[in-house]
Amino acid sequence: MGLDRQEHGTTPASAPSRSARLSREHRREALVDAAAELVSAEPIEAISIETVAAHMGVSRPLVYKHFANREELLAAVYERESDLLHTRLAEEVRAAESVEEMFRALIHGVLRAQRERGTMLAALRAAGGWDEAVRGRKRDRDRTTVRYFADRMARRLELDERQVKPTVAILLSATDSVLQQWRHNPTSEQAALLEEAYVDLVAGAMNQLAIRHRPAGTGHTG
Repeated sequence: MGLDRQEHGTTPASAPSRSARLSREHRREALVDAAAELVSAEPIEAISIETVAAHMGVSRPLVYKHFANREELLAAVYERESDLLHTRLAEEVRAAESVEEMFRALIHGVLRAQRERGTMLAALRAAGGWDEAVRGRKRDRDRTTVRYFADRMARRLELDERQVKPTVAILLSATDSVLQQWRHNPTSEQAALLEEAYVDLVAGAMNQLAIRHRPAGTGHTG
């Protein structure tokens, strides 16, 4: 999926000439790529402005032109990694053919991301990647996600969006509980069980919404 722009096999000695041809924006991206590569391979404590500069084959002052300090650089890596995960999840959710499959795509993707990148993202957060700007972007994305799911669910159940939005918000926030359960037993079998449990939770919530807001005089009378 082209998660980065790294050029594997390139030696540091060849990096300066390539870097010199980059625009400021592309040079910054290349530095973030280099930092992400180091974070994937080294303990987070070993990542610094100096190690990134050495990895890229550039001077420390060049790195400081783009990032004021290590925390700012790691925040950029965290933001980039989060954006990539969010984009992949959004594509999978949009491709789902039903509301239930949207929620399944969401929880499947969340569990996969935790397996593949959870350790890296947790390390970045602890090292300063979880700054106010990143938190603000996450809040914006969360609100957009709630609106999107609520709109689809409301249309499916033929209800007003305001009637389903609280339920949708709770279901989306429940992904954190699913991840917590998976961390206690991080296996493929546990992930499959948790995915089914989450989808059952969604189905039950949707069924209860349909019953609660069923027009008077319709359905079973008991």
